Amino acid sequence: MFTAPWSSGPELPLGPTQETATVAVDGRVYILGGFNGSLGVIAAVQVFDTVTCLWSAGPDLPRAVHHANAAVVGGTIYLLGAMETLSFTAVGHAWSWNPATETSWTTLTSMPSGTQRGSSIVGVIGEKIYLAGGLRSGAVAEVSAFDTVTKQWDTTPTALPEPRDHGCGGAVGGRLYVTGGRRGVVNSIAGSVYEYTPGGSWVERMAMPTARGGTACGVIGDRIIVVGGEGNPNDPSGVFPQVEAYTPTTNEWESLTPMTTPRHGMGAAAWDGRLYVPGGATQDGFGAVATHEVFTP
Repeated sequence: MFTAPWSSGPELPLGPTQETATVAVDGRVYILGGFNGSLGVIAAVQVFDTVTCLWSAGPDLPRAVHHANAAVVGGTIYLLGAMETLSFTAVGHAWSWNPATETSWTTLTSMPSGTQRGSSIVGVIGEKIYLAGGLRSGAVAEVSAFDTVTKQWDTTPTALPEPRDHGCGGAVGGRLYVTGGRRGVVNSIAGSVYEYTPGGSWVERMAMPTARGGTACGVIGDRIIVVGGEGNPNDPSGVFPQVEAYTPTTNEWESLTPMTTPRHGMGAAAWDGRLYVPGGATQDGFGAVATHEVFTP
């Protein structure tokens, strides 16, 4: 159905959508919230079945949000913090939904006051979801952890060495990795990479070949695949086509086949050896598209 390296999938059913969170559970890809093509913030959950190649609708989020932080633990989707309205107001809403057993979202304990934020780098280690950096009236360096068993927040993990938002990363081998991002504004892109061991501190690793923010990524095997991004001074669109993979065990980057449709502001989710990249924008800032492409490394 999908051939390497890039293939086109059916477009998003609600049309152009950007600044979403995207996760995968049991062969389905879930696109949470975001902006539509008219700059409206949506609460919709768009669901893509990777087997049938068909779209459906999940239960709406309790509120319309964008730049949400999301992860999956034990088949349950968690949304932990986001932004609301065109004013980019940081909120600490926390919700969960298990698609196999539940018909609606459950409200959880919100992020502690003063730590609410969207656009964080998210990774799962054990039963805990880690949120590194994020956006709250500017980029922040703080790190939070949510325990999916006790449903409690921990705000004591060591902060990032520098403020960071609009980056991406993931957990590999029990460590959290933050790749790229920006320091609060579009043109303040970063290429540095940091590794965090729970209970320890951050260690700087090999920098990205192409510094950029507004990226999307997913973990496939032992590699973090980073696609697209925003803040490209060498292209009139301001968007990056680059696809690069980081292998933590060797601390090396490699360049892969560029995106067919360069984008930023999209989420991505890995499933069964492929990276699903729905939506996003094809120009700096707003410019949402309904494009859905699949990368097979």
